[in-house]
Amino acid sequence: MKAGLFLFGVLIAATAIGTTAQAQNYPWCAYYGNGNEGTNCGFVSFAQCQADVSGIGGFCQPNNTYHPPTGPHKHRIRP
Repeated sequence: MKAGLFLFGVLIAATAIGTTAQAQNYPWCAYYGNGNEGTNCGFVSFAQCQADVSGIGGFCQPNNTYHPPTGPHKHRIRP
């Protein structure tokens, strides 16, 4: 029983160590207040960022660390 629990623990640890987390990278950042009260760089569009800071104060700027994903992209054809 102890050997089974030990092997189960090793399996769980190996699974946790083998996976890596990747941070999301978005093109717009919201700076709250005068810019010193917080930052959130999790916005896909300028309008989304503006909606977040409206009413609470702050401003939006492009994320200078944003790098678009590489590789082929699906092109949408709009009617």
